Amino acid sequence: MQYIKDLFLNIRIRDIFDILIVAIAFYKLFMLIRETRAEQLTKGIFILFALTKVSEWLEFYTLNWILDTTMTVGVLAILIVFQPEVRRALEYIGRSRFFTKSFAEIKGESLKEIFSEIVDAVASLSRQKIGALIVIERETGLNEVAETGTKIEGKVSSDLLINIFIPNTPLHDGAVIIKDDTIKAAGCFLPLTDNTSLSKDLGTRHRAALGISERSDCLAIVVSEETGSISIAENGSLARYLDIKTLEQILMDMYKPKDQQPSFLTKWRNKYEQRKE
Repeated sequence: MQYIKDLFLNIRIRDIFDILIVAIAFYKLFMLIRETRAEQLTKGIFILFALTKVSEWLEFYTLNWILDTTMTVGVLAILIVFQPEVRRALEYIGRSRFFTKSFAEIKGESLKEIFSEIVDAVASLSRQKIGALIVIERETGLNEVAETGTKIEGKVSSDLLINIFIPNTPLHDGAVIIKDDTIKAAGCFLPLTDNTSLSKDLGTRHRAALGISERSDCLAIVVSEETGSISIAENGSLARYLDIKTLEQILMDMYKPKDQQPSFLTKWRNKYEQRKE
């Protein structure tokens, strides 16, 4: 008790700020790795650390040496295993408003026209049950992905999007990458998600949409070829069975300031799950 009393009596303002900064950093780190592979790996690291300390207290020298060596070498292993998460964290910092302006600030009213073309195309493709995968690039560049497809560099229009996804055409089986008001490329190959807990009825398009959303801050729109249903993938989460009005609202709100963005994916997913029950 005396130690705790002395601690509080000697604490300084800068110590409080120091604690707050560390707490915020840990919170942000937790939010980045939550519901990803890194979350399970982090739990494993904590368990290894705890076992190392326990073996040291119990004087299990052989076990302690093995665990201690594993933890030492593990620093390099962490950088390799956590490479996607480290990249995601650095991209998150780079997307901070301290360094960049939002797309809405640059484009202003032209957003409505662009998204209207996308929504019209998605509505038409959905009615005809034509499979489609549209990726809207935001702060994180997708040039590497765009290079896997055919360069378009055409203005976003519903007619062009519909024609790209018409069955048996050369580019219908890949993804379209949209940057600002331009269709950068079509027929692009996307990385598939590593999530093994997904529903078995999700096809390659949905898994590709989730995969690219896990690696960037893009928003991916999927039209199912079997049912014509509309889905959206963002930040590794998938919202399914959206109607056109909801899709349009999500597109219009995704470039608003963070404190003004409603959590459409979460709300729609919860609504759908309640409806299923």
